[in-house]
Amino acid sequence: MLEQKFNQTQIIMPKYLIERNIPGIGQPSERDIQAIAVKSNRVLGEMGPEIQWQHSYVSDDKLYCLYIATNESLVRQHAEKGDFPLNNIYPVKGTIDPTTGED
Repeated sequence: MLEQKFNQTQIIMPKYLIERNIPGIGQPSERDIQAIAVKSNRVLGEMGPEIQWQHSYVSDDKLYCLYIATNESLVRQHAEKGDFPLNNIYPVKGTIDPTTGED
């Protein structure tokens, strides 16, 4: 049996945590949240695979969104094209969780 080996190159894109100030976002209707997601997905589809939305956390007056993108400029372009607020961008340097403290 002939075994083929492939040299796989994995491209790791930087992650960015986005802070969006949206007063009252913690009390939206399901339709409002769906409309935001649909709009974001549409813009992302137009921009291509160099930027991906992972998920968002909703608090009373803010969204915290995690994106993977080849550069910060793409995150800013997404906000502009979608007319989304963008108050801060934080490049993610790493992650920790409860297992980080284990021996």
